[in-house]
Amino acid sequence: MAYVVDYVNVATTGLESSPVVAALAGLRANEARYFANKYGHAFTVTPAAKAKNIVKYVAHILREERNIVITSRPLEATSFVVDDVRWSYVFYESGLSINVLYTLSGPSPKRAVGFKLSEGMDVPDELSSFKFARQKSKLAGTIRGSYFVIKGDYDVAP
Repeated sequence: MAYVVDYVNVATTGLESSPVVAALAGLRANEARYFANKYGHAFTVTPAAKAKNIVKYVAHILREERNIVITSRPLEATSFVVDDVRWSYVFYESGLSINVLYTLSGPSPKRAVGFKLSEGMDVPDELSSFKFARQKSKLAGTIRGSYFVIKGDYDVAP
């Protein structure tokens, strides 16, 4: 069942099995606030078991671009288009959030994969080669983030 993320009253719905459940819920709410404020978009997530195509899409890009395989179990996923950009998100049990930003058209498309680590989680071994910057969030505490630019074409919609 789809769940519209409320960034005012942060809930742990769908994330209960995470060892950093409160921080992951805050991270998810932080993303919801961003899309609500910037685009007027309601950030809606679906259990990963019902969003397998999104999870596969993100995993495919990670594997093809950097030979990365995430070992944590995916809990939730979402994919949507705003302002000609497809955003795909997967939230993992470890507290990791991965998003894929993929501009669908235009002269100089932006395409990248972003990683965000919930407060209290260690950097996963599969991401140990990345340097993470810190960012403070009222909803999520200290978020650590990193990214890489996508070089290939992955325009197949999830």
